[in-house]
Amino acid sequence: MKTTAYRRDDEGWILTTTLVVLAAAGLIAAGPTLCIAPVLILVMIGMAYFMNQSAHASLLRSAKQVTPQTNPPLYALVKDCQDRLDPGAVNVFVVPSRQLNAYTFGFSQPRAVVLYSSLLQVMDEDELKFIIGHEMGHVALGHTWWNTLLGGMAGVPVGMGAAVLLSFAFRWWNRACEYSSDRAGLLACGNPAKAITALVKLVAREADTPQEVAMVLQALDRQDDSLGNVLAETMASHPMLIKRIKAIKEYSRSAEFGNLLQQVRR
Repeated sequence: MKTTAYRRDDEGWILTTTLVVLAAAGLIAAGPTLCIAPVLILVMIGMAYFMNQSAHASLLRSAKQVTPQTNPPLYALVKDCQDRLDPGAVNVFVVPSRQLNAYTFGFSQPRAVVLYSSLLQVMDEDELKFIIGHEMGHVALGHTWWNTLLGGMAGVPVGMGAAVLLSFAFRWWNRACEYSSDRAGLLACGNPAKAITALVKLVAREADTPQEVAMVLQALDRQDDSLGNVLAETMASHPMLIKRIKAIKEYSRSAEFGNLLQQVRR
């Protein structure tokens, strides 16, 4: 099985477009100092790399790594997701927080997946597998590496117009990555309904019953009816939640998902 077979088809060309925009903006901004543009880019990438390393070191001091000794049940879930998705070397950490969130970062191995402790109180096992699998999808698909690289390149000083264009292109790619990683989360948990309730709980943590979930979904479904929300999404790193849910439903009905799910279960 190709471990990245679940990647969205449009993610590659959106990344290519983002790289072209970044390169063009860099050349325009450089102007007469074109010869030092590569140096500026390397400096920004280097700064991004060292910031990642610093964040990882800080994480080791403040968070608890998930191991067979520190949290055997959660480690079993993590190991199952790793076996299914094969993301490479990944360390999973839990940080105390009342927020419901998770993220991943890292320029080199092992990458870090960070879970906020409230997730363990609100999510059941399948929902946690979706969250963990989503973050491991970012790792397996190279999003963490590219995010550091593009973030560093985007930090090169440019004019206001170029900065807006850079941000637009970068966020466009970020949103495409979220759709691909949702597919990874779906493969990790193997249950579309649990993938959806996991996303619902991120915004409505008390939504436990089918009736409560249905009410939240109705509220979310009205989001893309607002022009303001649609415009705000163009500069957001994540798509609207209702769009992600609709994409999960569509992908879960595809033959591709069925074939991949059979393979990861083996």
